[in-house]
Amino acid sequence: MDDKQIRERITDMVARERALRDQLAAGTISDEEEHGRLAAVEHELDQCWDLLRQRQALRDAGGDPASAAARPVREVEGYQQ
Repeated sequence: MDDKQIRERITDMVARERALRDQLAAGTISDEEEHGRLAAVEHELDQCWDLLRQRQALRDAGGDPASAAARPVREVEGYQQ
């Protein structure tokens, strides 16, 4: 994926986040369902942002941004602890 595709994916996931919150507000999904689905979307968002940062760091260091790869959720989420 290139930067443009990653950003488009981020935009799609943000829209999914909003849709989930709207569904919860409308009562069409339960709190538990919203939380579970929202967590999955947030993890994927974190992976995408991490991938963009990796690509930029490689670019800044004169490397090939195409060599960046999505890291596992566990690793990406571990940065915040």
